[in-house]
Amino acid sequence: QVQLVTSGGGLVQAGGSLRLSCAASGGTFGSYSMGWFRRAPGKERDVVAAIDRSGSTYYSDSVKGRFTISRDNAKNTVFLQMNSLKPEDTAVYVCAASESGSYRFWGQGTQVTVSS
Repeated sequence: QVQLVTSGGGLVQAGGSLRLSCAASGGTFGSYSMGWFRRAPGKERDVVAAIDRSGSTYYSDSVKGRFTISRDNAKNTVFLQMNSLKPEDTAVYVCAASESGSYRFWGQGTQVTVSS
């Protein structure tokens, strides 16, 4: 069973930056694809960014050029560097681990609030 612990959220002004971390334990981290998702108030959960085992990345159009996903397999951790934050980035951010194409393991989420 993989456990994911998310940290790094908080309150930031528009234009600012935050770095989220998601530490994994209990599994073979290097074998998982990892994703960051967010759920804004009143909206569905959306994928923000993902990184596969080889390091290939995916970004949603809304964050492309502003957010960077990375992973450190030696530390069993995935990161989301968020720059040029906008009020519409306000959401609960959650990391997840994918095995065999399906996100099976989810972290607890961290609140990101961007003030205008």
